[in-house]
Amino acid sequence: MPRALFSVHDKTGVADFARSLCELGWELLASGGTAKELRDAALPVVDIAEVTGYPAILGHRVVTLHPAVHGGILADTANATHREDLARHNIETIDLVCVGLYPFESNPGIELIDVGGPALVRGAAKNHARVVVVTDVSQYEQVVEELRSSGVVSSETRRDLAARAFAVTAAYDARVAAWFAQDDVVPERGALPDRVTLRLEREATLRYGENPHQRGARYRVVGERSWWSSAEQLGGKEMSYLNVLDADAAWLLVNRFSEPAAAVIKHANPCGLSTADNIESAYLRAHACDPLSAFGGVVGLNRAMTKATAEAMVGVFTEVVIAPEFDPAALEVLQTKKNLRILRAQAPFGDGWSLRGVDGAVLVQDHDTPSADTSRWRVVSNTQPTAAQWHDAAVAWLTCAAVSSNAIVLVRDASAIGIGAGQQNRVDAARIACTRAGDRAKGAVAASDAFFPFRDGPDVLASAGVSMIVQPGGSQRDDESIAAANEHGIAMVFTDTRHFRH
Repeated sequence: MPRALFSVHDKTGVADFARSLCELGWELLASGGTAKELRDAALPVVDIAEVTGYPAILGHRVVTLHPAVHGGILADTANATHREDLARHNIETIDLVCVGLYPFESNPGIELIDVGGPALVRGAAKNHARVVVVTDVSQYEQVVEELRSSGVVSSETRRDLAARAFAVTAAYDARVAAWFAQDDVVPERGALPDRVTLRLEREATLRYGENPHQRGARYRVVGERSWWSSAEQLGGKEMSYLNVLDADAAWLLVNRFSEPAAAVIKHANPCGLSTADNIESAYLRAHACDPLSAFGGVVGLNRAMTKATAEAMVGVFTEVVIAPEFDPAALEVLQTKKNLRILRAQAPFGDGWSLRGVDGAVLVQDHDTPSADTSRWRVVSNTQPTAAQWHDAAVAWLTCAAVSSNAIVLVRDASAIGIGAGQQNRVDAARIACTRAGDRAKGAVAASDAFFPFRDGPDVLASAGVSMIVQPGGSQRDDESIAAANEHGIAMVFTDTRHFRH
């Protein structure tokens, strides 16, 4: 009679799974709470203590760590020496191991570090040529179906389950290692740990990578929260690599604002951003910043999509739209565009680290979290900003931090009107922003993600009609920039914080 060993923390569906095995002639082994769960379901269960001859000891820390258990799992019955050992020590084989590990993430601590569970999983996975290892509720049905149809679990399935099992234990160890690493900081910097253990799990296969000839997929970092994990796609084609990048940029940007905000993203850079009293106005004004670049872009809203906004949007070729909710009438309008990807998402969490791959290595840093707390900024010009300028400066500053460096953003009436992104010098970024703004630059507020090394940048902005500049400051020639602002009669504010983005 084949034997199945159960030891699961999450007992969802385990009684039904065990009942199916029992009906197929399997003997059931279990311990502790799992044994009680099966007995309460009126199933015949052999307690592990009867197999090992020892009760659970040390506060349940030692239950299955015994040769009678691991010998039964690891035995290669095709090996004569193994068969002799089994007979000599009266060990019976175990043919299926179903384990659900302690939920370490729920309340990290020493007592939730599972020892016996991972040992069972690894042993069964190693011997998958004979043993079936089950580590997730979603696997129960497949195992039962194969046993019912052919009497055995196929070698292909056993190998796949083993691969998944090793991934489970690797992810578990990564979570534990990350918990220990919280206090494992670099002494001279006191900021980042000496070791970072990452476990990635694929959440979605993408249409393709950055280009159609490249494969692409989206993975989640196990142990970190991500808004992507709960995002729902309500319509359109499957996502591509660039769709994900742009949607992420759009969602993170609009959620920097408390008031209704809309962003249009192209190649991971804003080409439009606006805040307004309602989301319809915010979208229309964001699109008006640069309608040419908005073609084929991604739209993010931090309020529910309304029918009026949807009707304005369907006339523009848009790859992705993302919002926290969609009014039914708005969704109906958007779904007429069969290729438009529609994402419903929750607010981003912003925990963990920012990771970026380079050749053979990973760069790790804290997430950049720009602040629009203007009370911390310093007016360095003779001209004092007005209340309206302060508000526009905050919008410009939060937007500029989302633009690739070198970056200049012009804002007027809480809407971006000109964006210069990704330039090798700041003067060109200023010229591009002013060119795109045109006559709208008159009276606008300009934000620069880093200091001006010379006064030529402020001169370009002032000549276009900009009335205020917000920048980090910190250049050896700050005095020249301040002098330029005073000569042009415009306000200049230093934030003392740089926001490079590459």
